[in-house]
Amino acid sequence: MSPTLPPFDLTDANARVHSVRTQYPDGLLGVPGRGIRLSWRAQGGAPQLGFQVRWAGDADGTSEAVESDDSIGIPAPGGDVAPGAERRYAVRIATRDGWSDWSDEKAVEAAVDPAELTGLPIGGPGRVDDPVTLLRTAFHLPAEPVRARLRATFWGVGEVRINGASVLGEHLAPGWTAYDERIVLGTWDVTSSLTAGENALGTLLGDGWYRGRLGWEDEVEHYGPETAALVQLDVDCADGTHVRVASGPDWRRSVGAVRMASLYDGVDIDLAADPTGWDRPGFDDAGWAPAQEVDVDTSVVEPRITTGVRTVGEWAVEVQPRGGHVFLDLGQNIAGWLRLTVRGDAGDHVVVRHAEVLEVDGTLHTAALRTARASDTYVLAHDGESVLEPLFTFHGFQYADVAGAEVVAATAVAISSADRPRSTFECADPRLGLLHSNVAWSQRDNFVSLPTDCPQRDERLGWTGDAQAFAPTASTLFDVESFWQSWMRDVELDQDTDGAVAAVVPNILTRDQFPADGGAHSVMGRAGWADAATIVPWAVYESYGSEEILVRQLDSMRRFVDSLERRAGERGLLPTEFQFGDWLDPDAPGDQPWKAKVSSDFVANAFFSRSARLLADAERVVGDPARADLAERLADRVAAATWAEWGEAAVETQTGAAIALEFDLAPAADRERIGESLARNVRAEHGRIATGFLGTPLVLFALVHTGHVDEAYLMLLRQAPPSWLYQVEMGATTVWERWDAIGPDGSIHSGEMATGDSSGMISFNHYAYGAVVDWIYRYVAGIAPTPERPGYRRIVVSPRPTASIPWARASIESRLGPVAIDWTLSDGDLAIDLEVPYGAEAVLDLPLTDASEVTVDGEALVSDRLGPGRHRITATAVRVAEVPSIETSAAAG
Repeated sequence: MSPTLPPFDLTDANARVHSVRTQYPDGLLGVPGRGIRLSWRAQGGAPQLGFQVRWAGDADGTSEAVESDDSIGIPAPGGDVAPGAERRYAVRIATRDGWSDWSDEKAVEAAVDPAELTGLPIGGPGRVDDPVTLLRTAFHLPAEPVRARLRATFWGVGEVRINGASVLGEHLAPGWTAYDERIVLGTWDVTSSLTAGENALGTLLGDGWYRGRLGWEDEVEHYGPETAALVQLDVDCADGTHVRVASGPDWRRSVGAVRMASLYDGVDIDLAADPTGWDRPGFDDAGWAPAQEVDVDTSVVEPRITTGVRTVGEWAVEVQPRGGHVFLDLGQNIAGWLRLTVRGDAGDHVVVRHAEVLEVDGTLHTAALRTARASDTYVLAHDGESVLEPLFTFHGFQYADVAGAEVVAATAVAISSADRPRSTFECADPRLGLLHSNVAWSQRDNFVSLPTDCPQRDERLGWTGDAQAFAPTASTLFDVESFWQSWMRDVELDQDTDGAVAAVVPNILTRDQFPADGGAHSVMGRAGWADAATIVPWAVYESYGSEEILVRQLDSMRRFVDSLERRAGERGLLPTEFQFGDWLDPDAPGDQPWKAKVSSDFVANAFFSRSARLLADAERVVGDPARADLAERLADRVAAATWAEWGEAAVETQTGAAIALEFDLAPAADRERIGESLARNVRAEHGRIATGFLGTPLVLFALVHTGHVDEAYLMLLRQAPPSWLYQVEMGATTVWERWDAIGPDGSIHSGEMATGDSSGMISFNHYAYGAVVDWIYRYVAGIAPTPERPGYRRIVVSPRPTASIPWARASIESRLGPVAIDWTLSDGDLAIDLEVPYGAEAVLDLPLTDASEVTVDGEALVSDRLGPGRHRITATAVRVAEVPSIETSAAAG
């Protein structure tokens, strides 16, 4: 034990450790047994000086005392957790006054070794869009079950039912990963679903992402021609016996009510074709065929590290009859479906159509769906009432039209992998509250297994450019650390042999699907898209504070930057080639969104420099200091060459100026000039935003960091198009793909694209422009993490008030505990209530003037750093941003 730590028998009754957790979501079973990390919260007492960990279960022990004030992402001692076993961890901390009591135990249950599963992948013959396969078996338990674990995965999407009830508690399992390299195995506690005596286990198996249609080219079978289910149920009974039920050719197979289930097109369900009771004991399956063993690569099966897609909201929807059909308005654009109770006759056909927005005449706008049918059809089995709900599909929609039967009741079902909100925000301007809600819903709707572009049309792909732009905001709004960990694993798996990163992950764009000048490899290594390999891990590290994401992704980051350096060659700059550029710059041709005002060569090399710099940062945290220096020098060289070649022309645009400032391309002596030029542009345009996907996350930061808070608010609060608040004023409930997606007269952008086909590109649920919420938390609310002490170990308190927003409040659940701020502005004086969790410190960065006086907890300010606890901060005569009123801004627009 370190001599600086107190003796073990000296206890401190004031310090208390609680909320011990691992890097995996609470309740997730079957996680990897290797590399467990622990985080905990504490409260009361003096600051932590050290900690000790105790463990029990598959192994028992107590660590030596560790001298450290850290409590985020600590590698757990005791070695690997044995496959399938449980280990329980407890923590206590040392302060100058002694040791705390031990915390409550945190249980971790490791996955079994997938290679040791005795089940075989099984399925049945069929092609894409054939009926969903039903698989079943019956088994006997000699006594009451005391512990039961279901382990399952699917080449396709699957649902498991035991004794007539669905048991997974999630949808579209196992989700979409880079299937050729990784299919994830789930583990569920199903003890309560079983009983002594006869039981039945049934599985439904659909195409999903594995075999179904993906992308706008109508391609199918991206990963294989056959779907399969791998299932193993292990039951410990009260009499000491163990029963294993594993998938194999002794199972029976058939088809049932779901005649077709497509992610894009919806479902066709014939309720009369449902073999009633097929998933219950006593069902006669003598007429069913034997299940077929399917030849798939089981070596790619590995434990999952994040939860699946879950229901995140259900609410009743008003039924509005309109002639011979029913109109439904959910009040919110969601990813999900409708559960309907209808009244009709046997044989009636019910059709449910979905859309995000309405035409001017009030009918559904379906052109944005492109080739996605996005409709569910049902054939009723009997007279009277029936409950209708789809399976193995989801829709992006706010409005629906139902025809073919009387609708008695309707329920909206919203699904997402972002199921754990992390933060709250509100302020005096209700429009910013609505914008915050819209962005959060766009994240929910597009975090369905992976970070997608949109949930409604024939696309729904994991575009890396959208993800990197949104990663800081996403990590603030929801607890998605493990979600990012999982997706970044696929980013690495889909890197090519040179290290280039795909434009979509998982990558299904195996051939040129972009303009003719793009070349055969235009989907790999594109600037601002491929850079997700470096930008997302760093954003996750800064937001959550654990080094794990950098450890996991360091090799991927290295390979990607090396690939850029090789492409740059002797010249040291990337060659001119197709780039997405500042995608959807509002001034680009509507049908050619890659033709932004700012040079794509400038953008490409700016991101090259940025990725090299982030690699250097990561190397210093978890890697090799010598490699960090090399990467830093590379970043400096590329930045200088990029500035010399394109800089002066680029900074005439909003995006170019923002990139030059935020990526440290411009020489220090030029920063003030560039910042003033950018601010002058914003003033001249009355706050009109002129940035696309790559410039939008940076432009407000560039303004504030060069002292132009007024202009940042002028842009944020503008309500004339193009702007964030224009969408709010137009009634949007999510974020649009195009700034001008809907005109002031309600007309809808055609979404035309000059790509050699007739497809359009228009979505009303696209989170990229929602990246502004990161700025809102940092400068409207005024709380932010820092890369120097990430995970809110150090909190920067930097509200920038404006007269039209005299108060704001926000909170974020950090790994250390809640970070919260509540500030008000009155007669030029700022009052702040701040909550700093144990183990963190706050740094004040207030908008002071020469006349300001600051007090903290009633005393004159001595230091700009505050320790844990609740603090009352006052600052007189602060700088208040001067921006036009809402009405003036609208008139100017």
